[in-house]
Amino acid sequence: MSARIDKWLWSVRIFKSRTLAGEICKTGKAKLNGKRAKASAEIKVGDVIEVKKNGFNLIFNVVKVIQKRVGAPIAVTCYKDITPESELRKYEDWFIGKARPEFREKGEGRPTKKDRRSIDEFKSTYLEID
Repeated sequence: MSARIDKWLWSVRIFKSRTLAGEICKTGKAKLNGKRAKASAEIKVGDVIEVKKNGFNLIFNVVKVIQKRVGAPIAVTCYKDITPESELRKYEDWFIGKARPEFREKGEGRPTKKDRRSIDEFKSTYLEID
């Protein structure tokens, strides 16, 4: 049995939507067995999938191929996370104790949705986090 890589990444809850999974494949941030994978690439049991998500290079081994989105307890049984521990901790030393908390002037209140989007855009541009 096989499935499309974008559909599988969505169905095992690596990505929130199938559109996001497809975009990751389209921009070259997904690899199947070491090679760039298009969204339509077919996966099968035993394949190794590398995905760049939020600045981390995540690596998964396909244990079970599914095509429909399932609950989280079932989804985690469909893959084995083989991401090195060093990769998961790579930002820890950089962030801890080096940045002060965000600050807003007194009386400005909470950021609006527009403010939050511009803050997120600024952060993603200058911190280079995908």
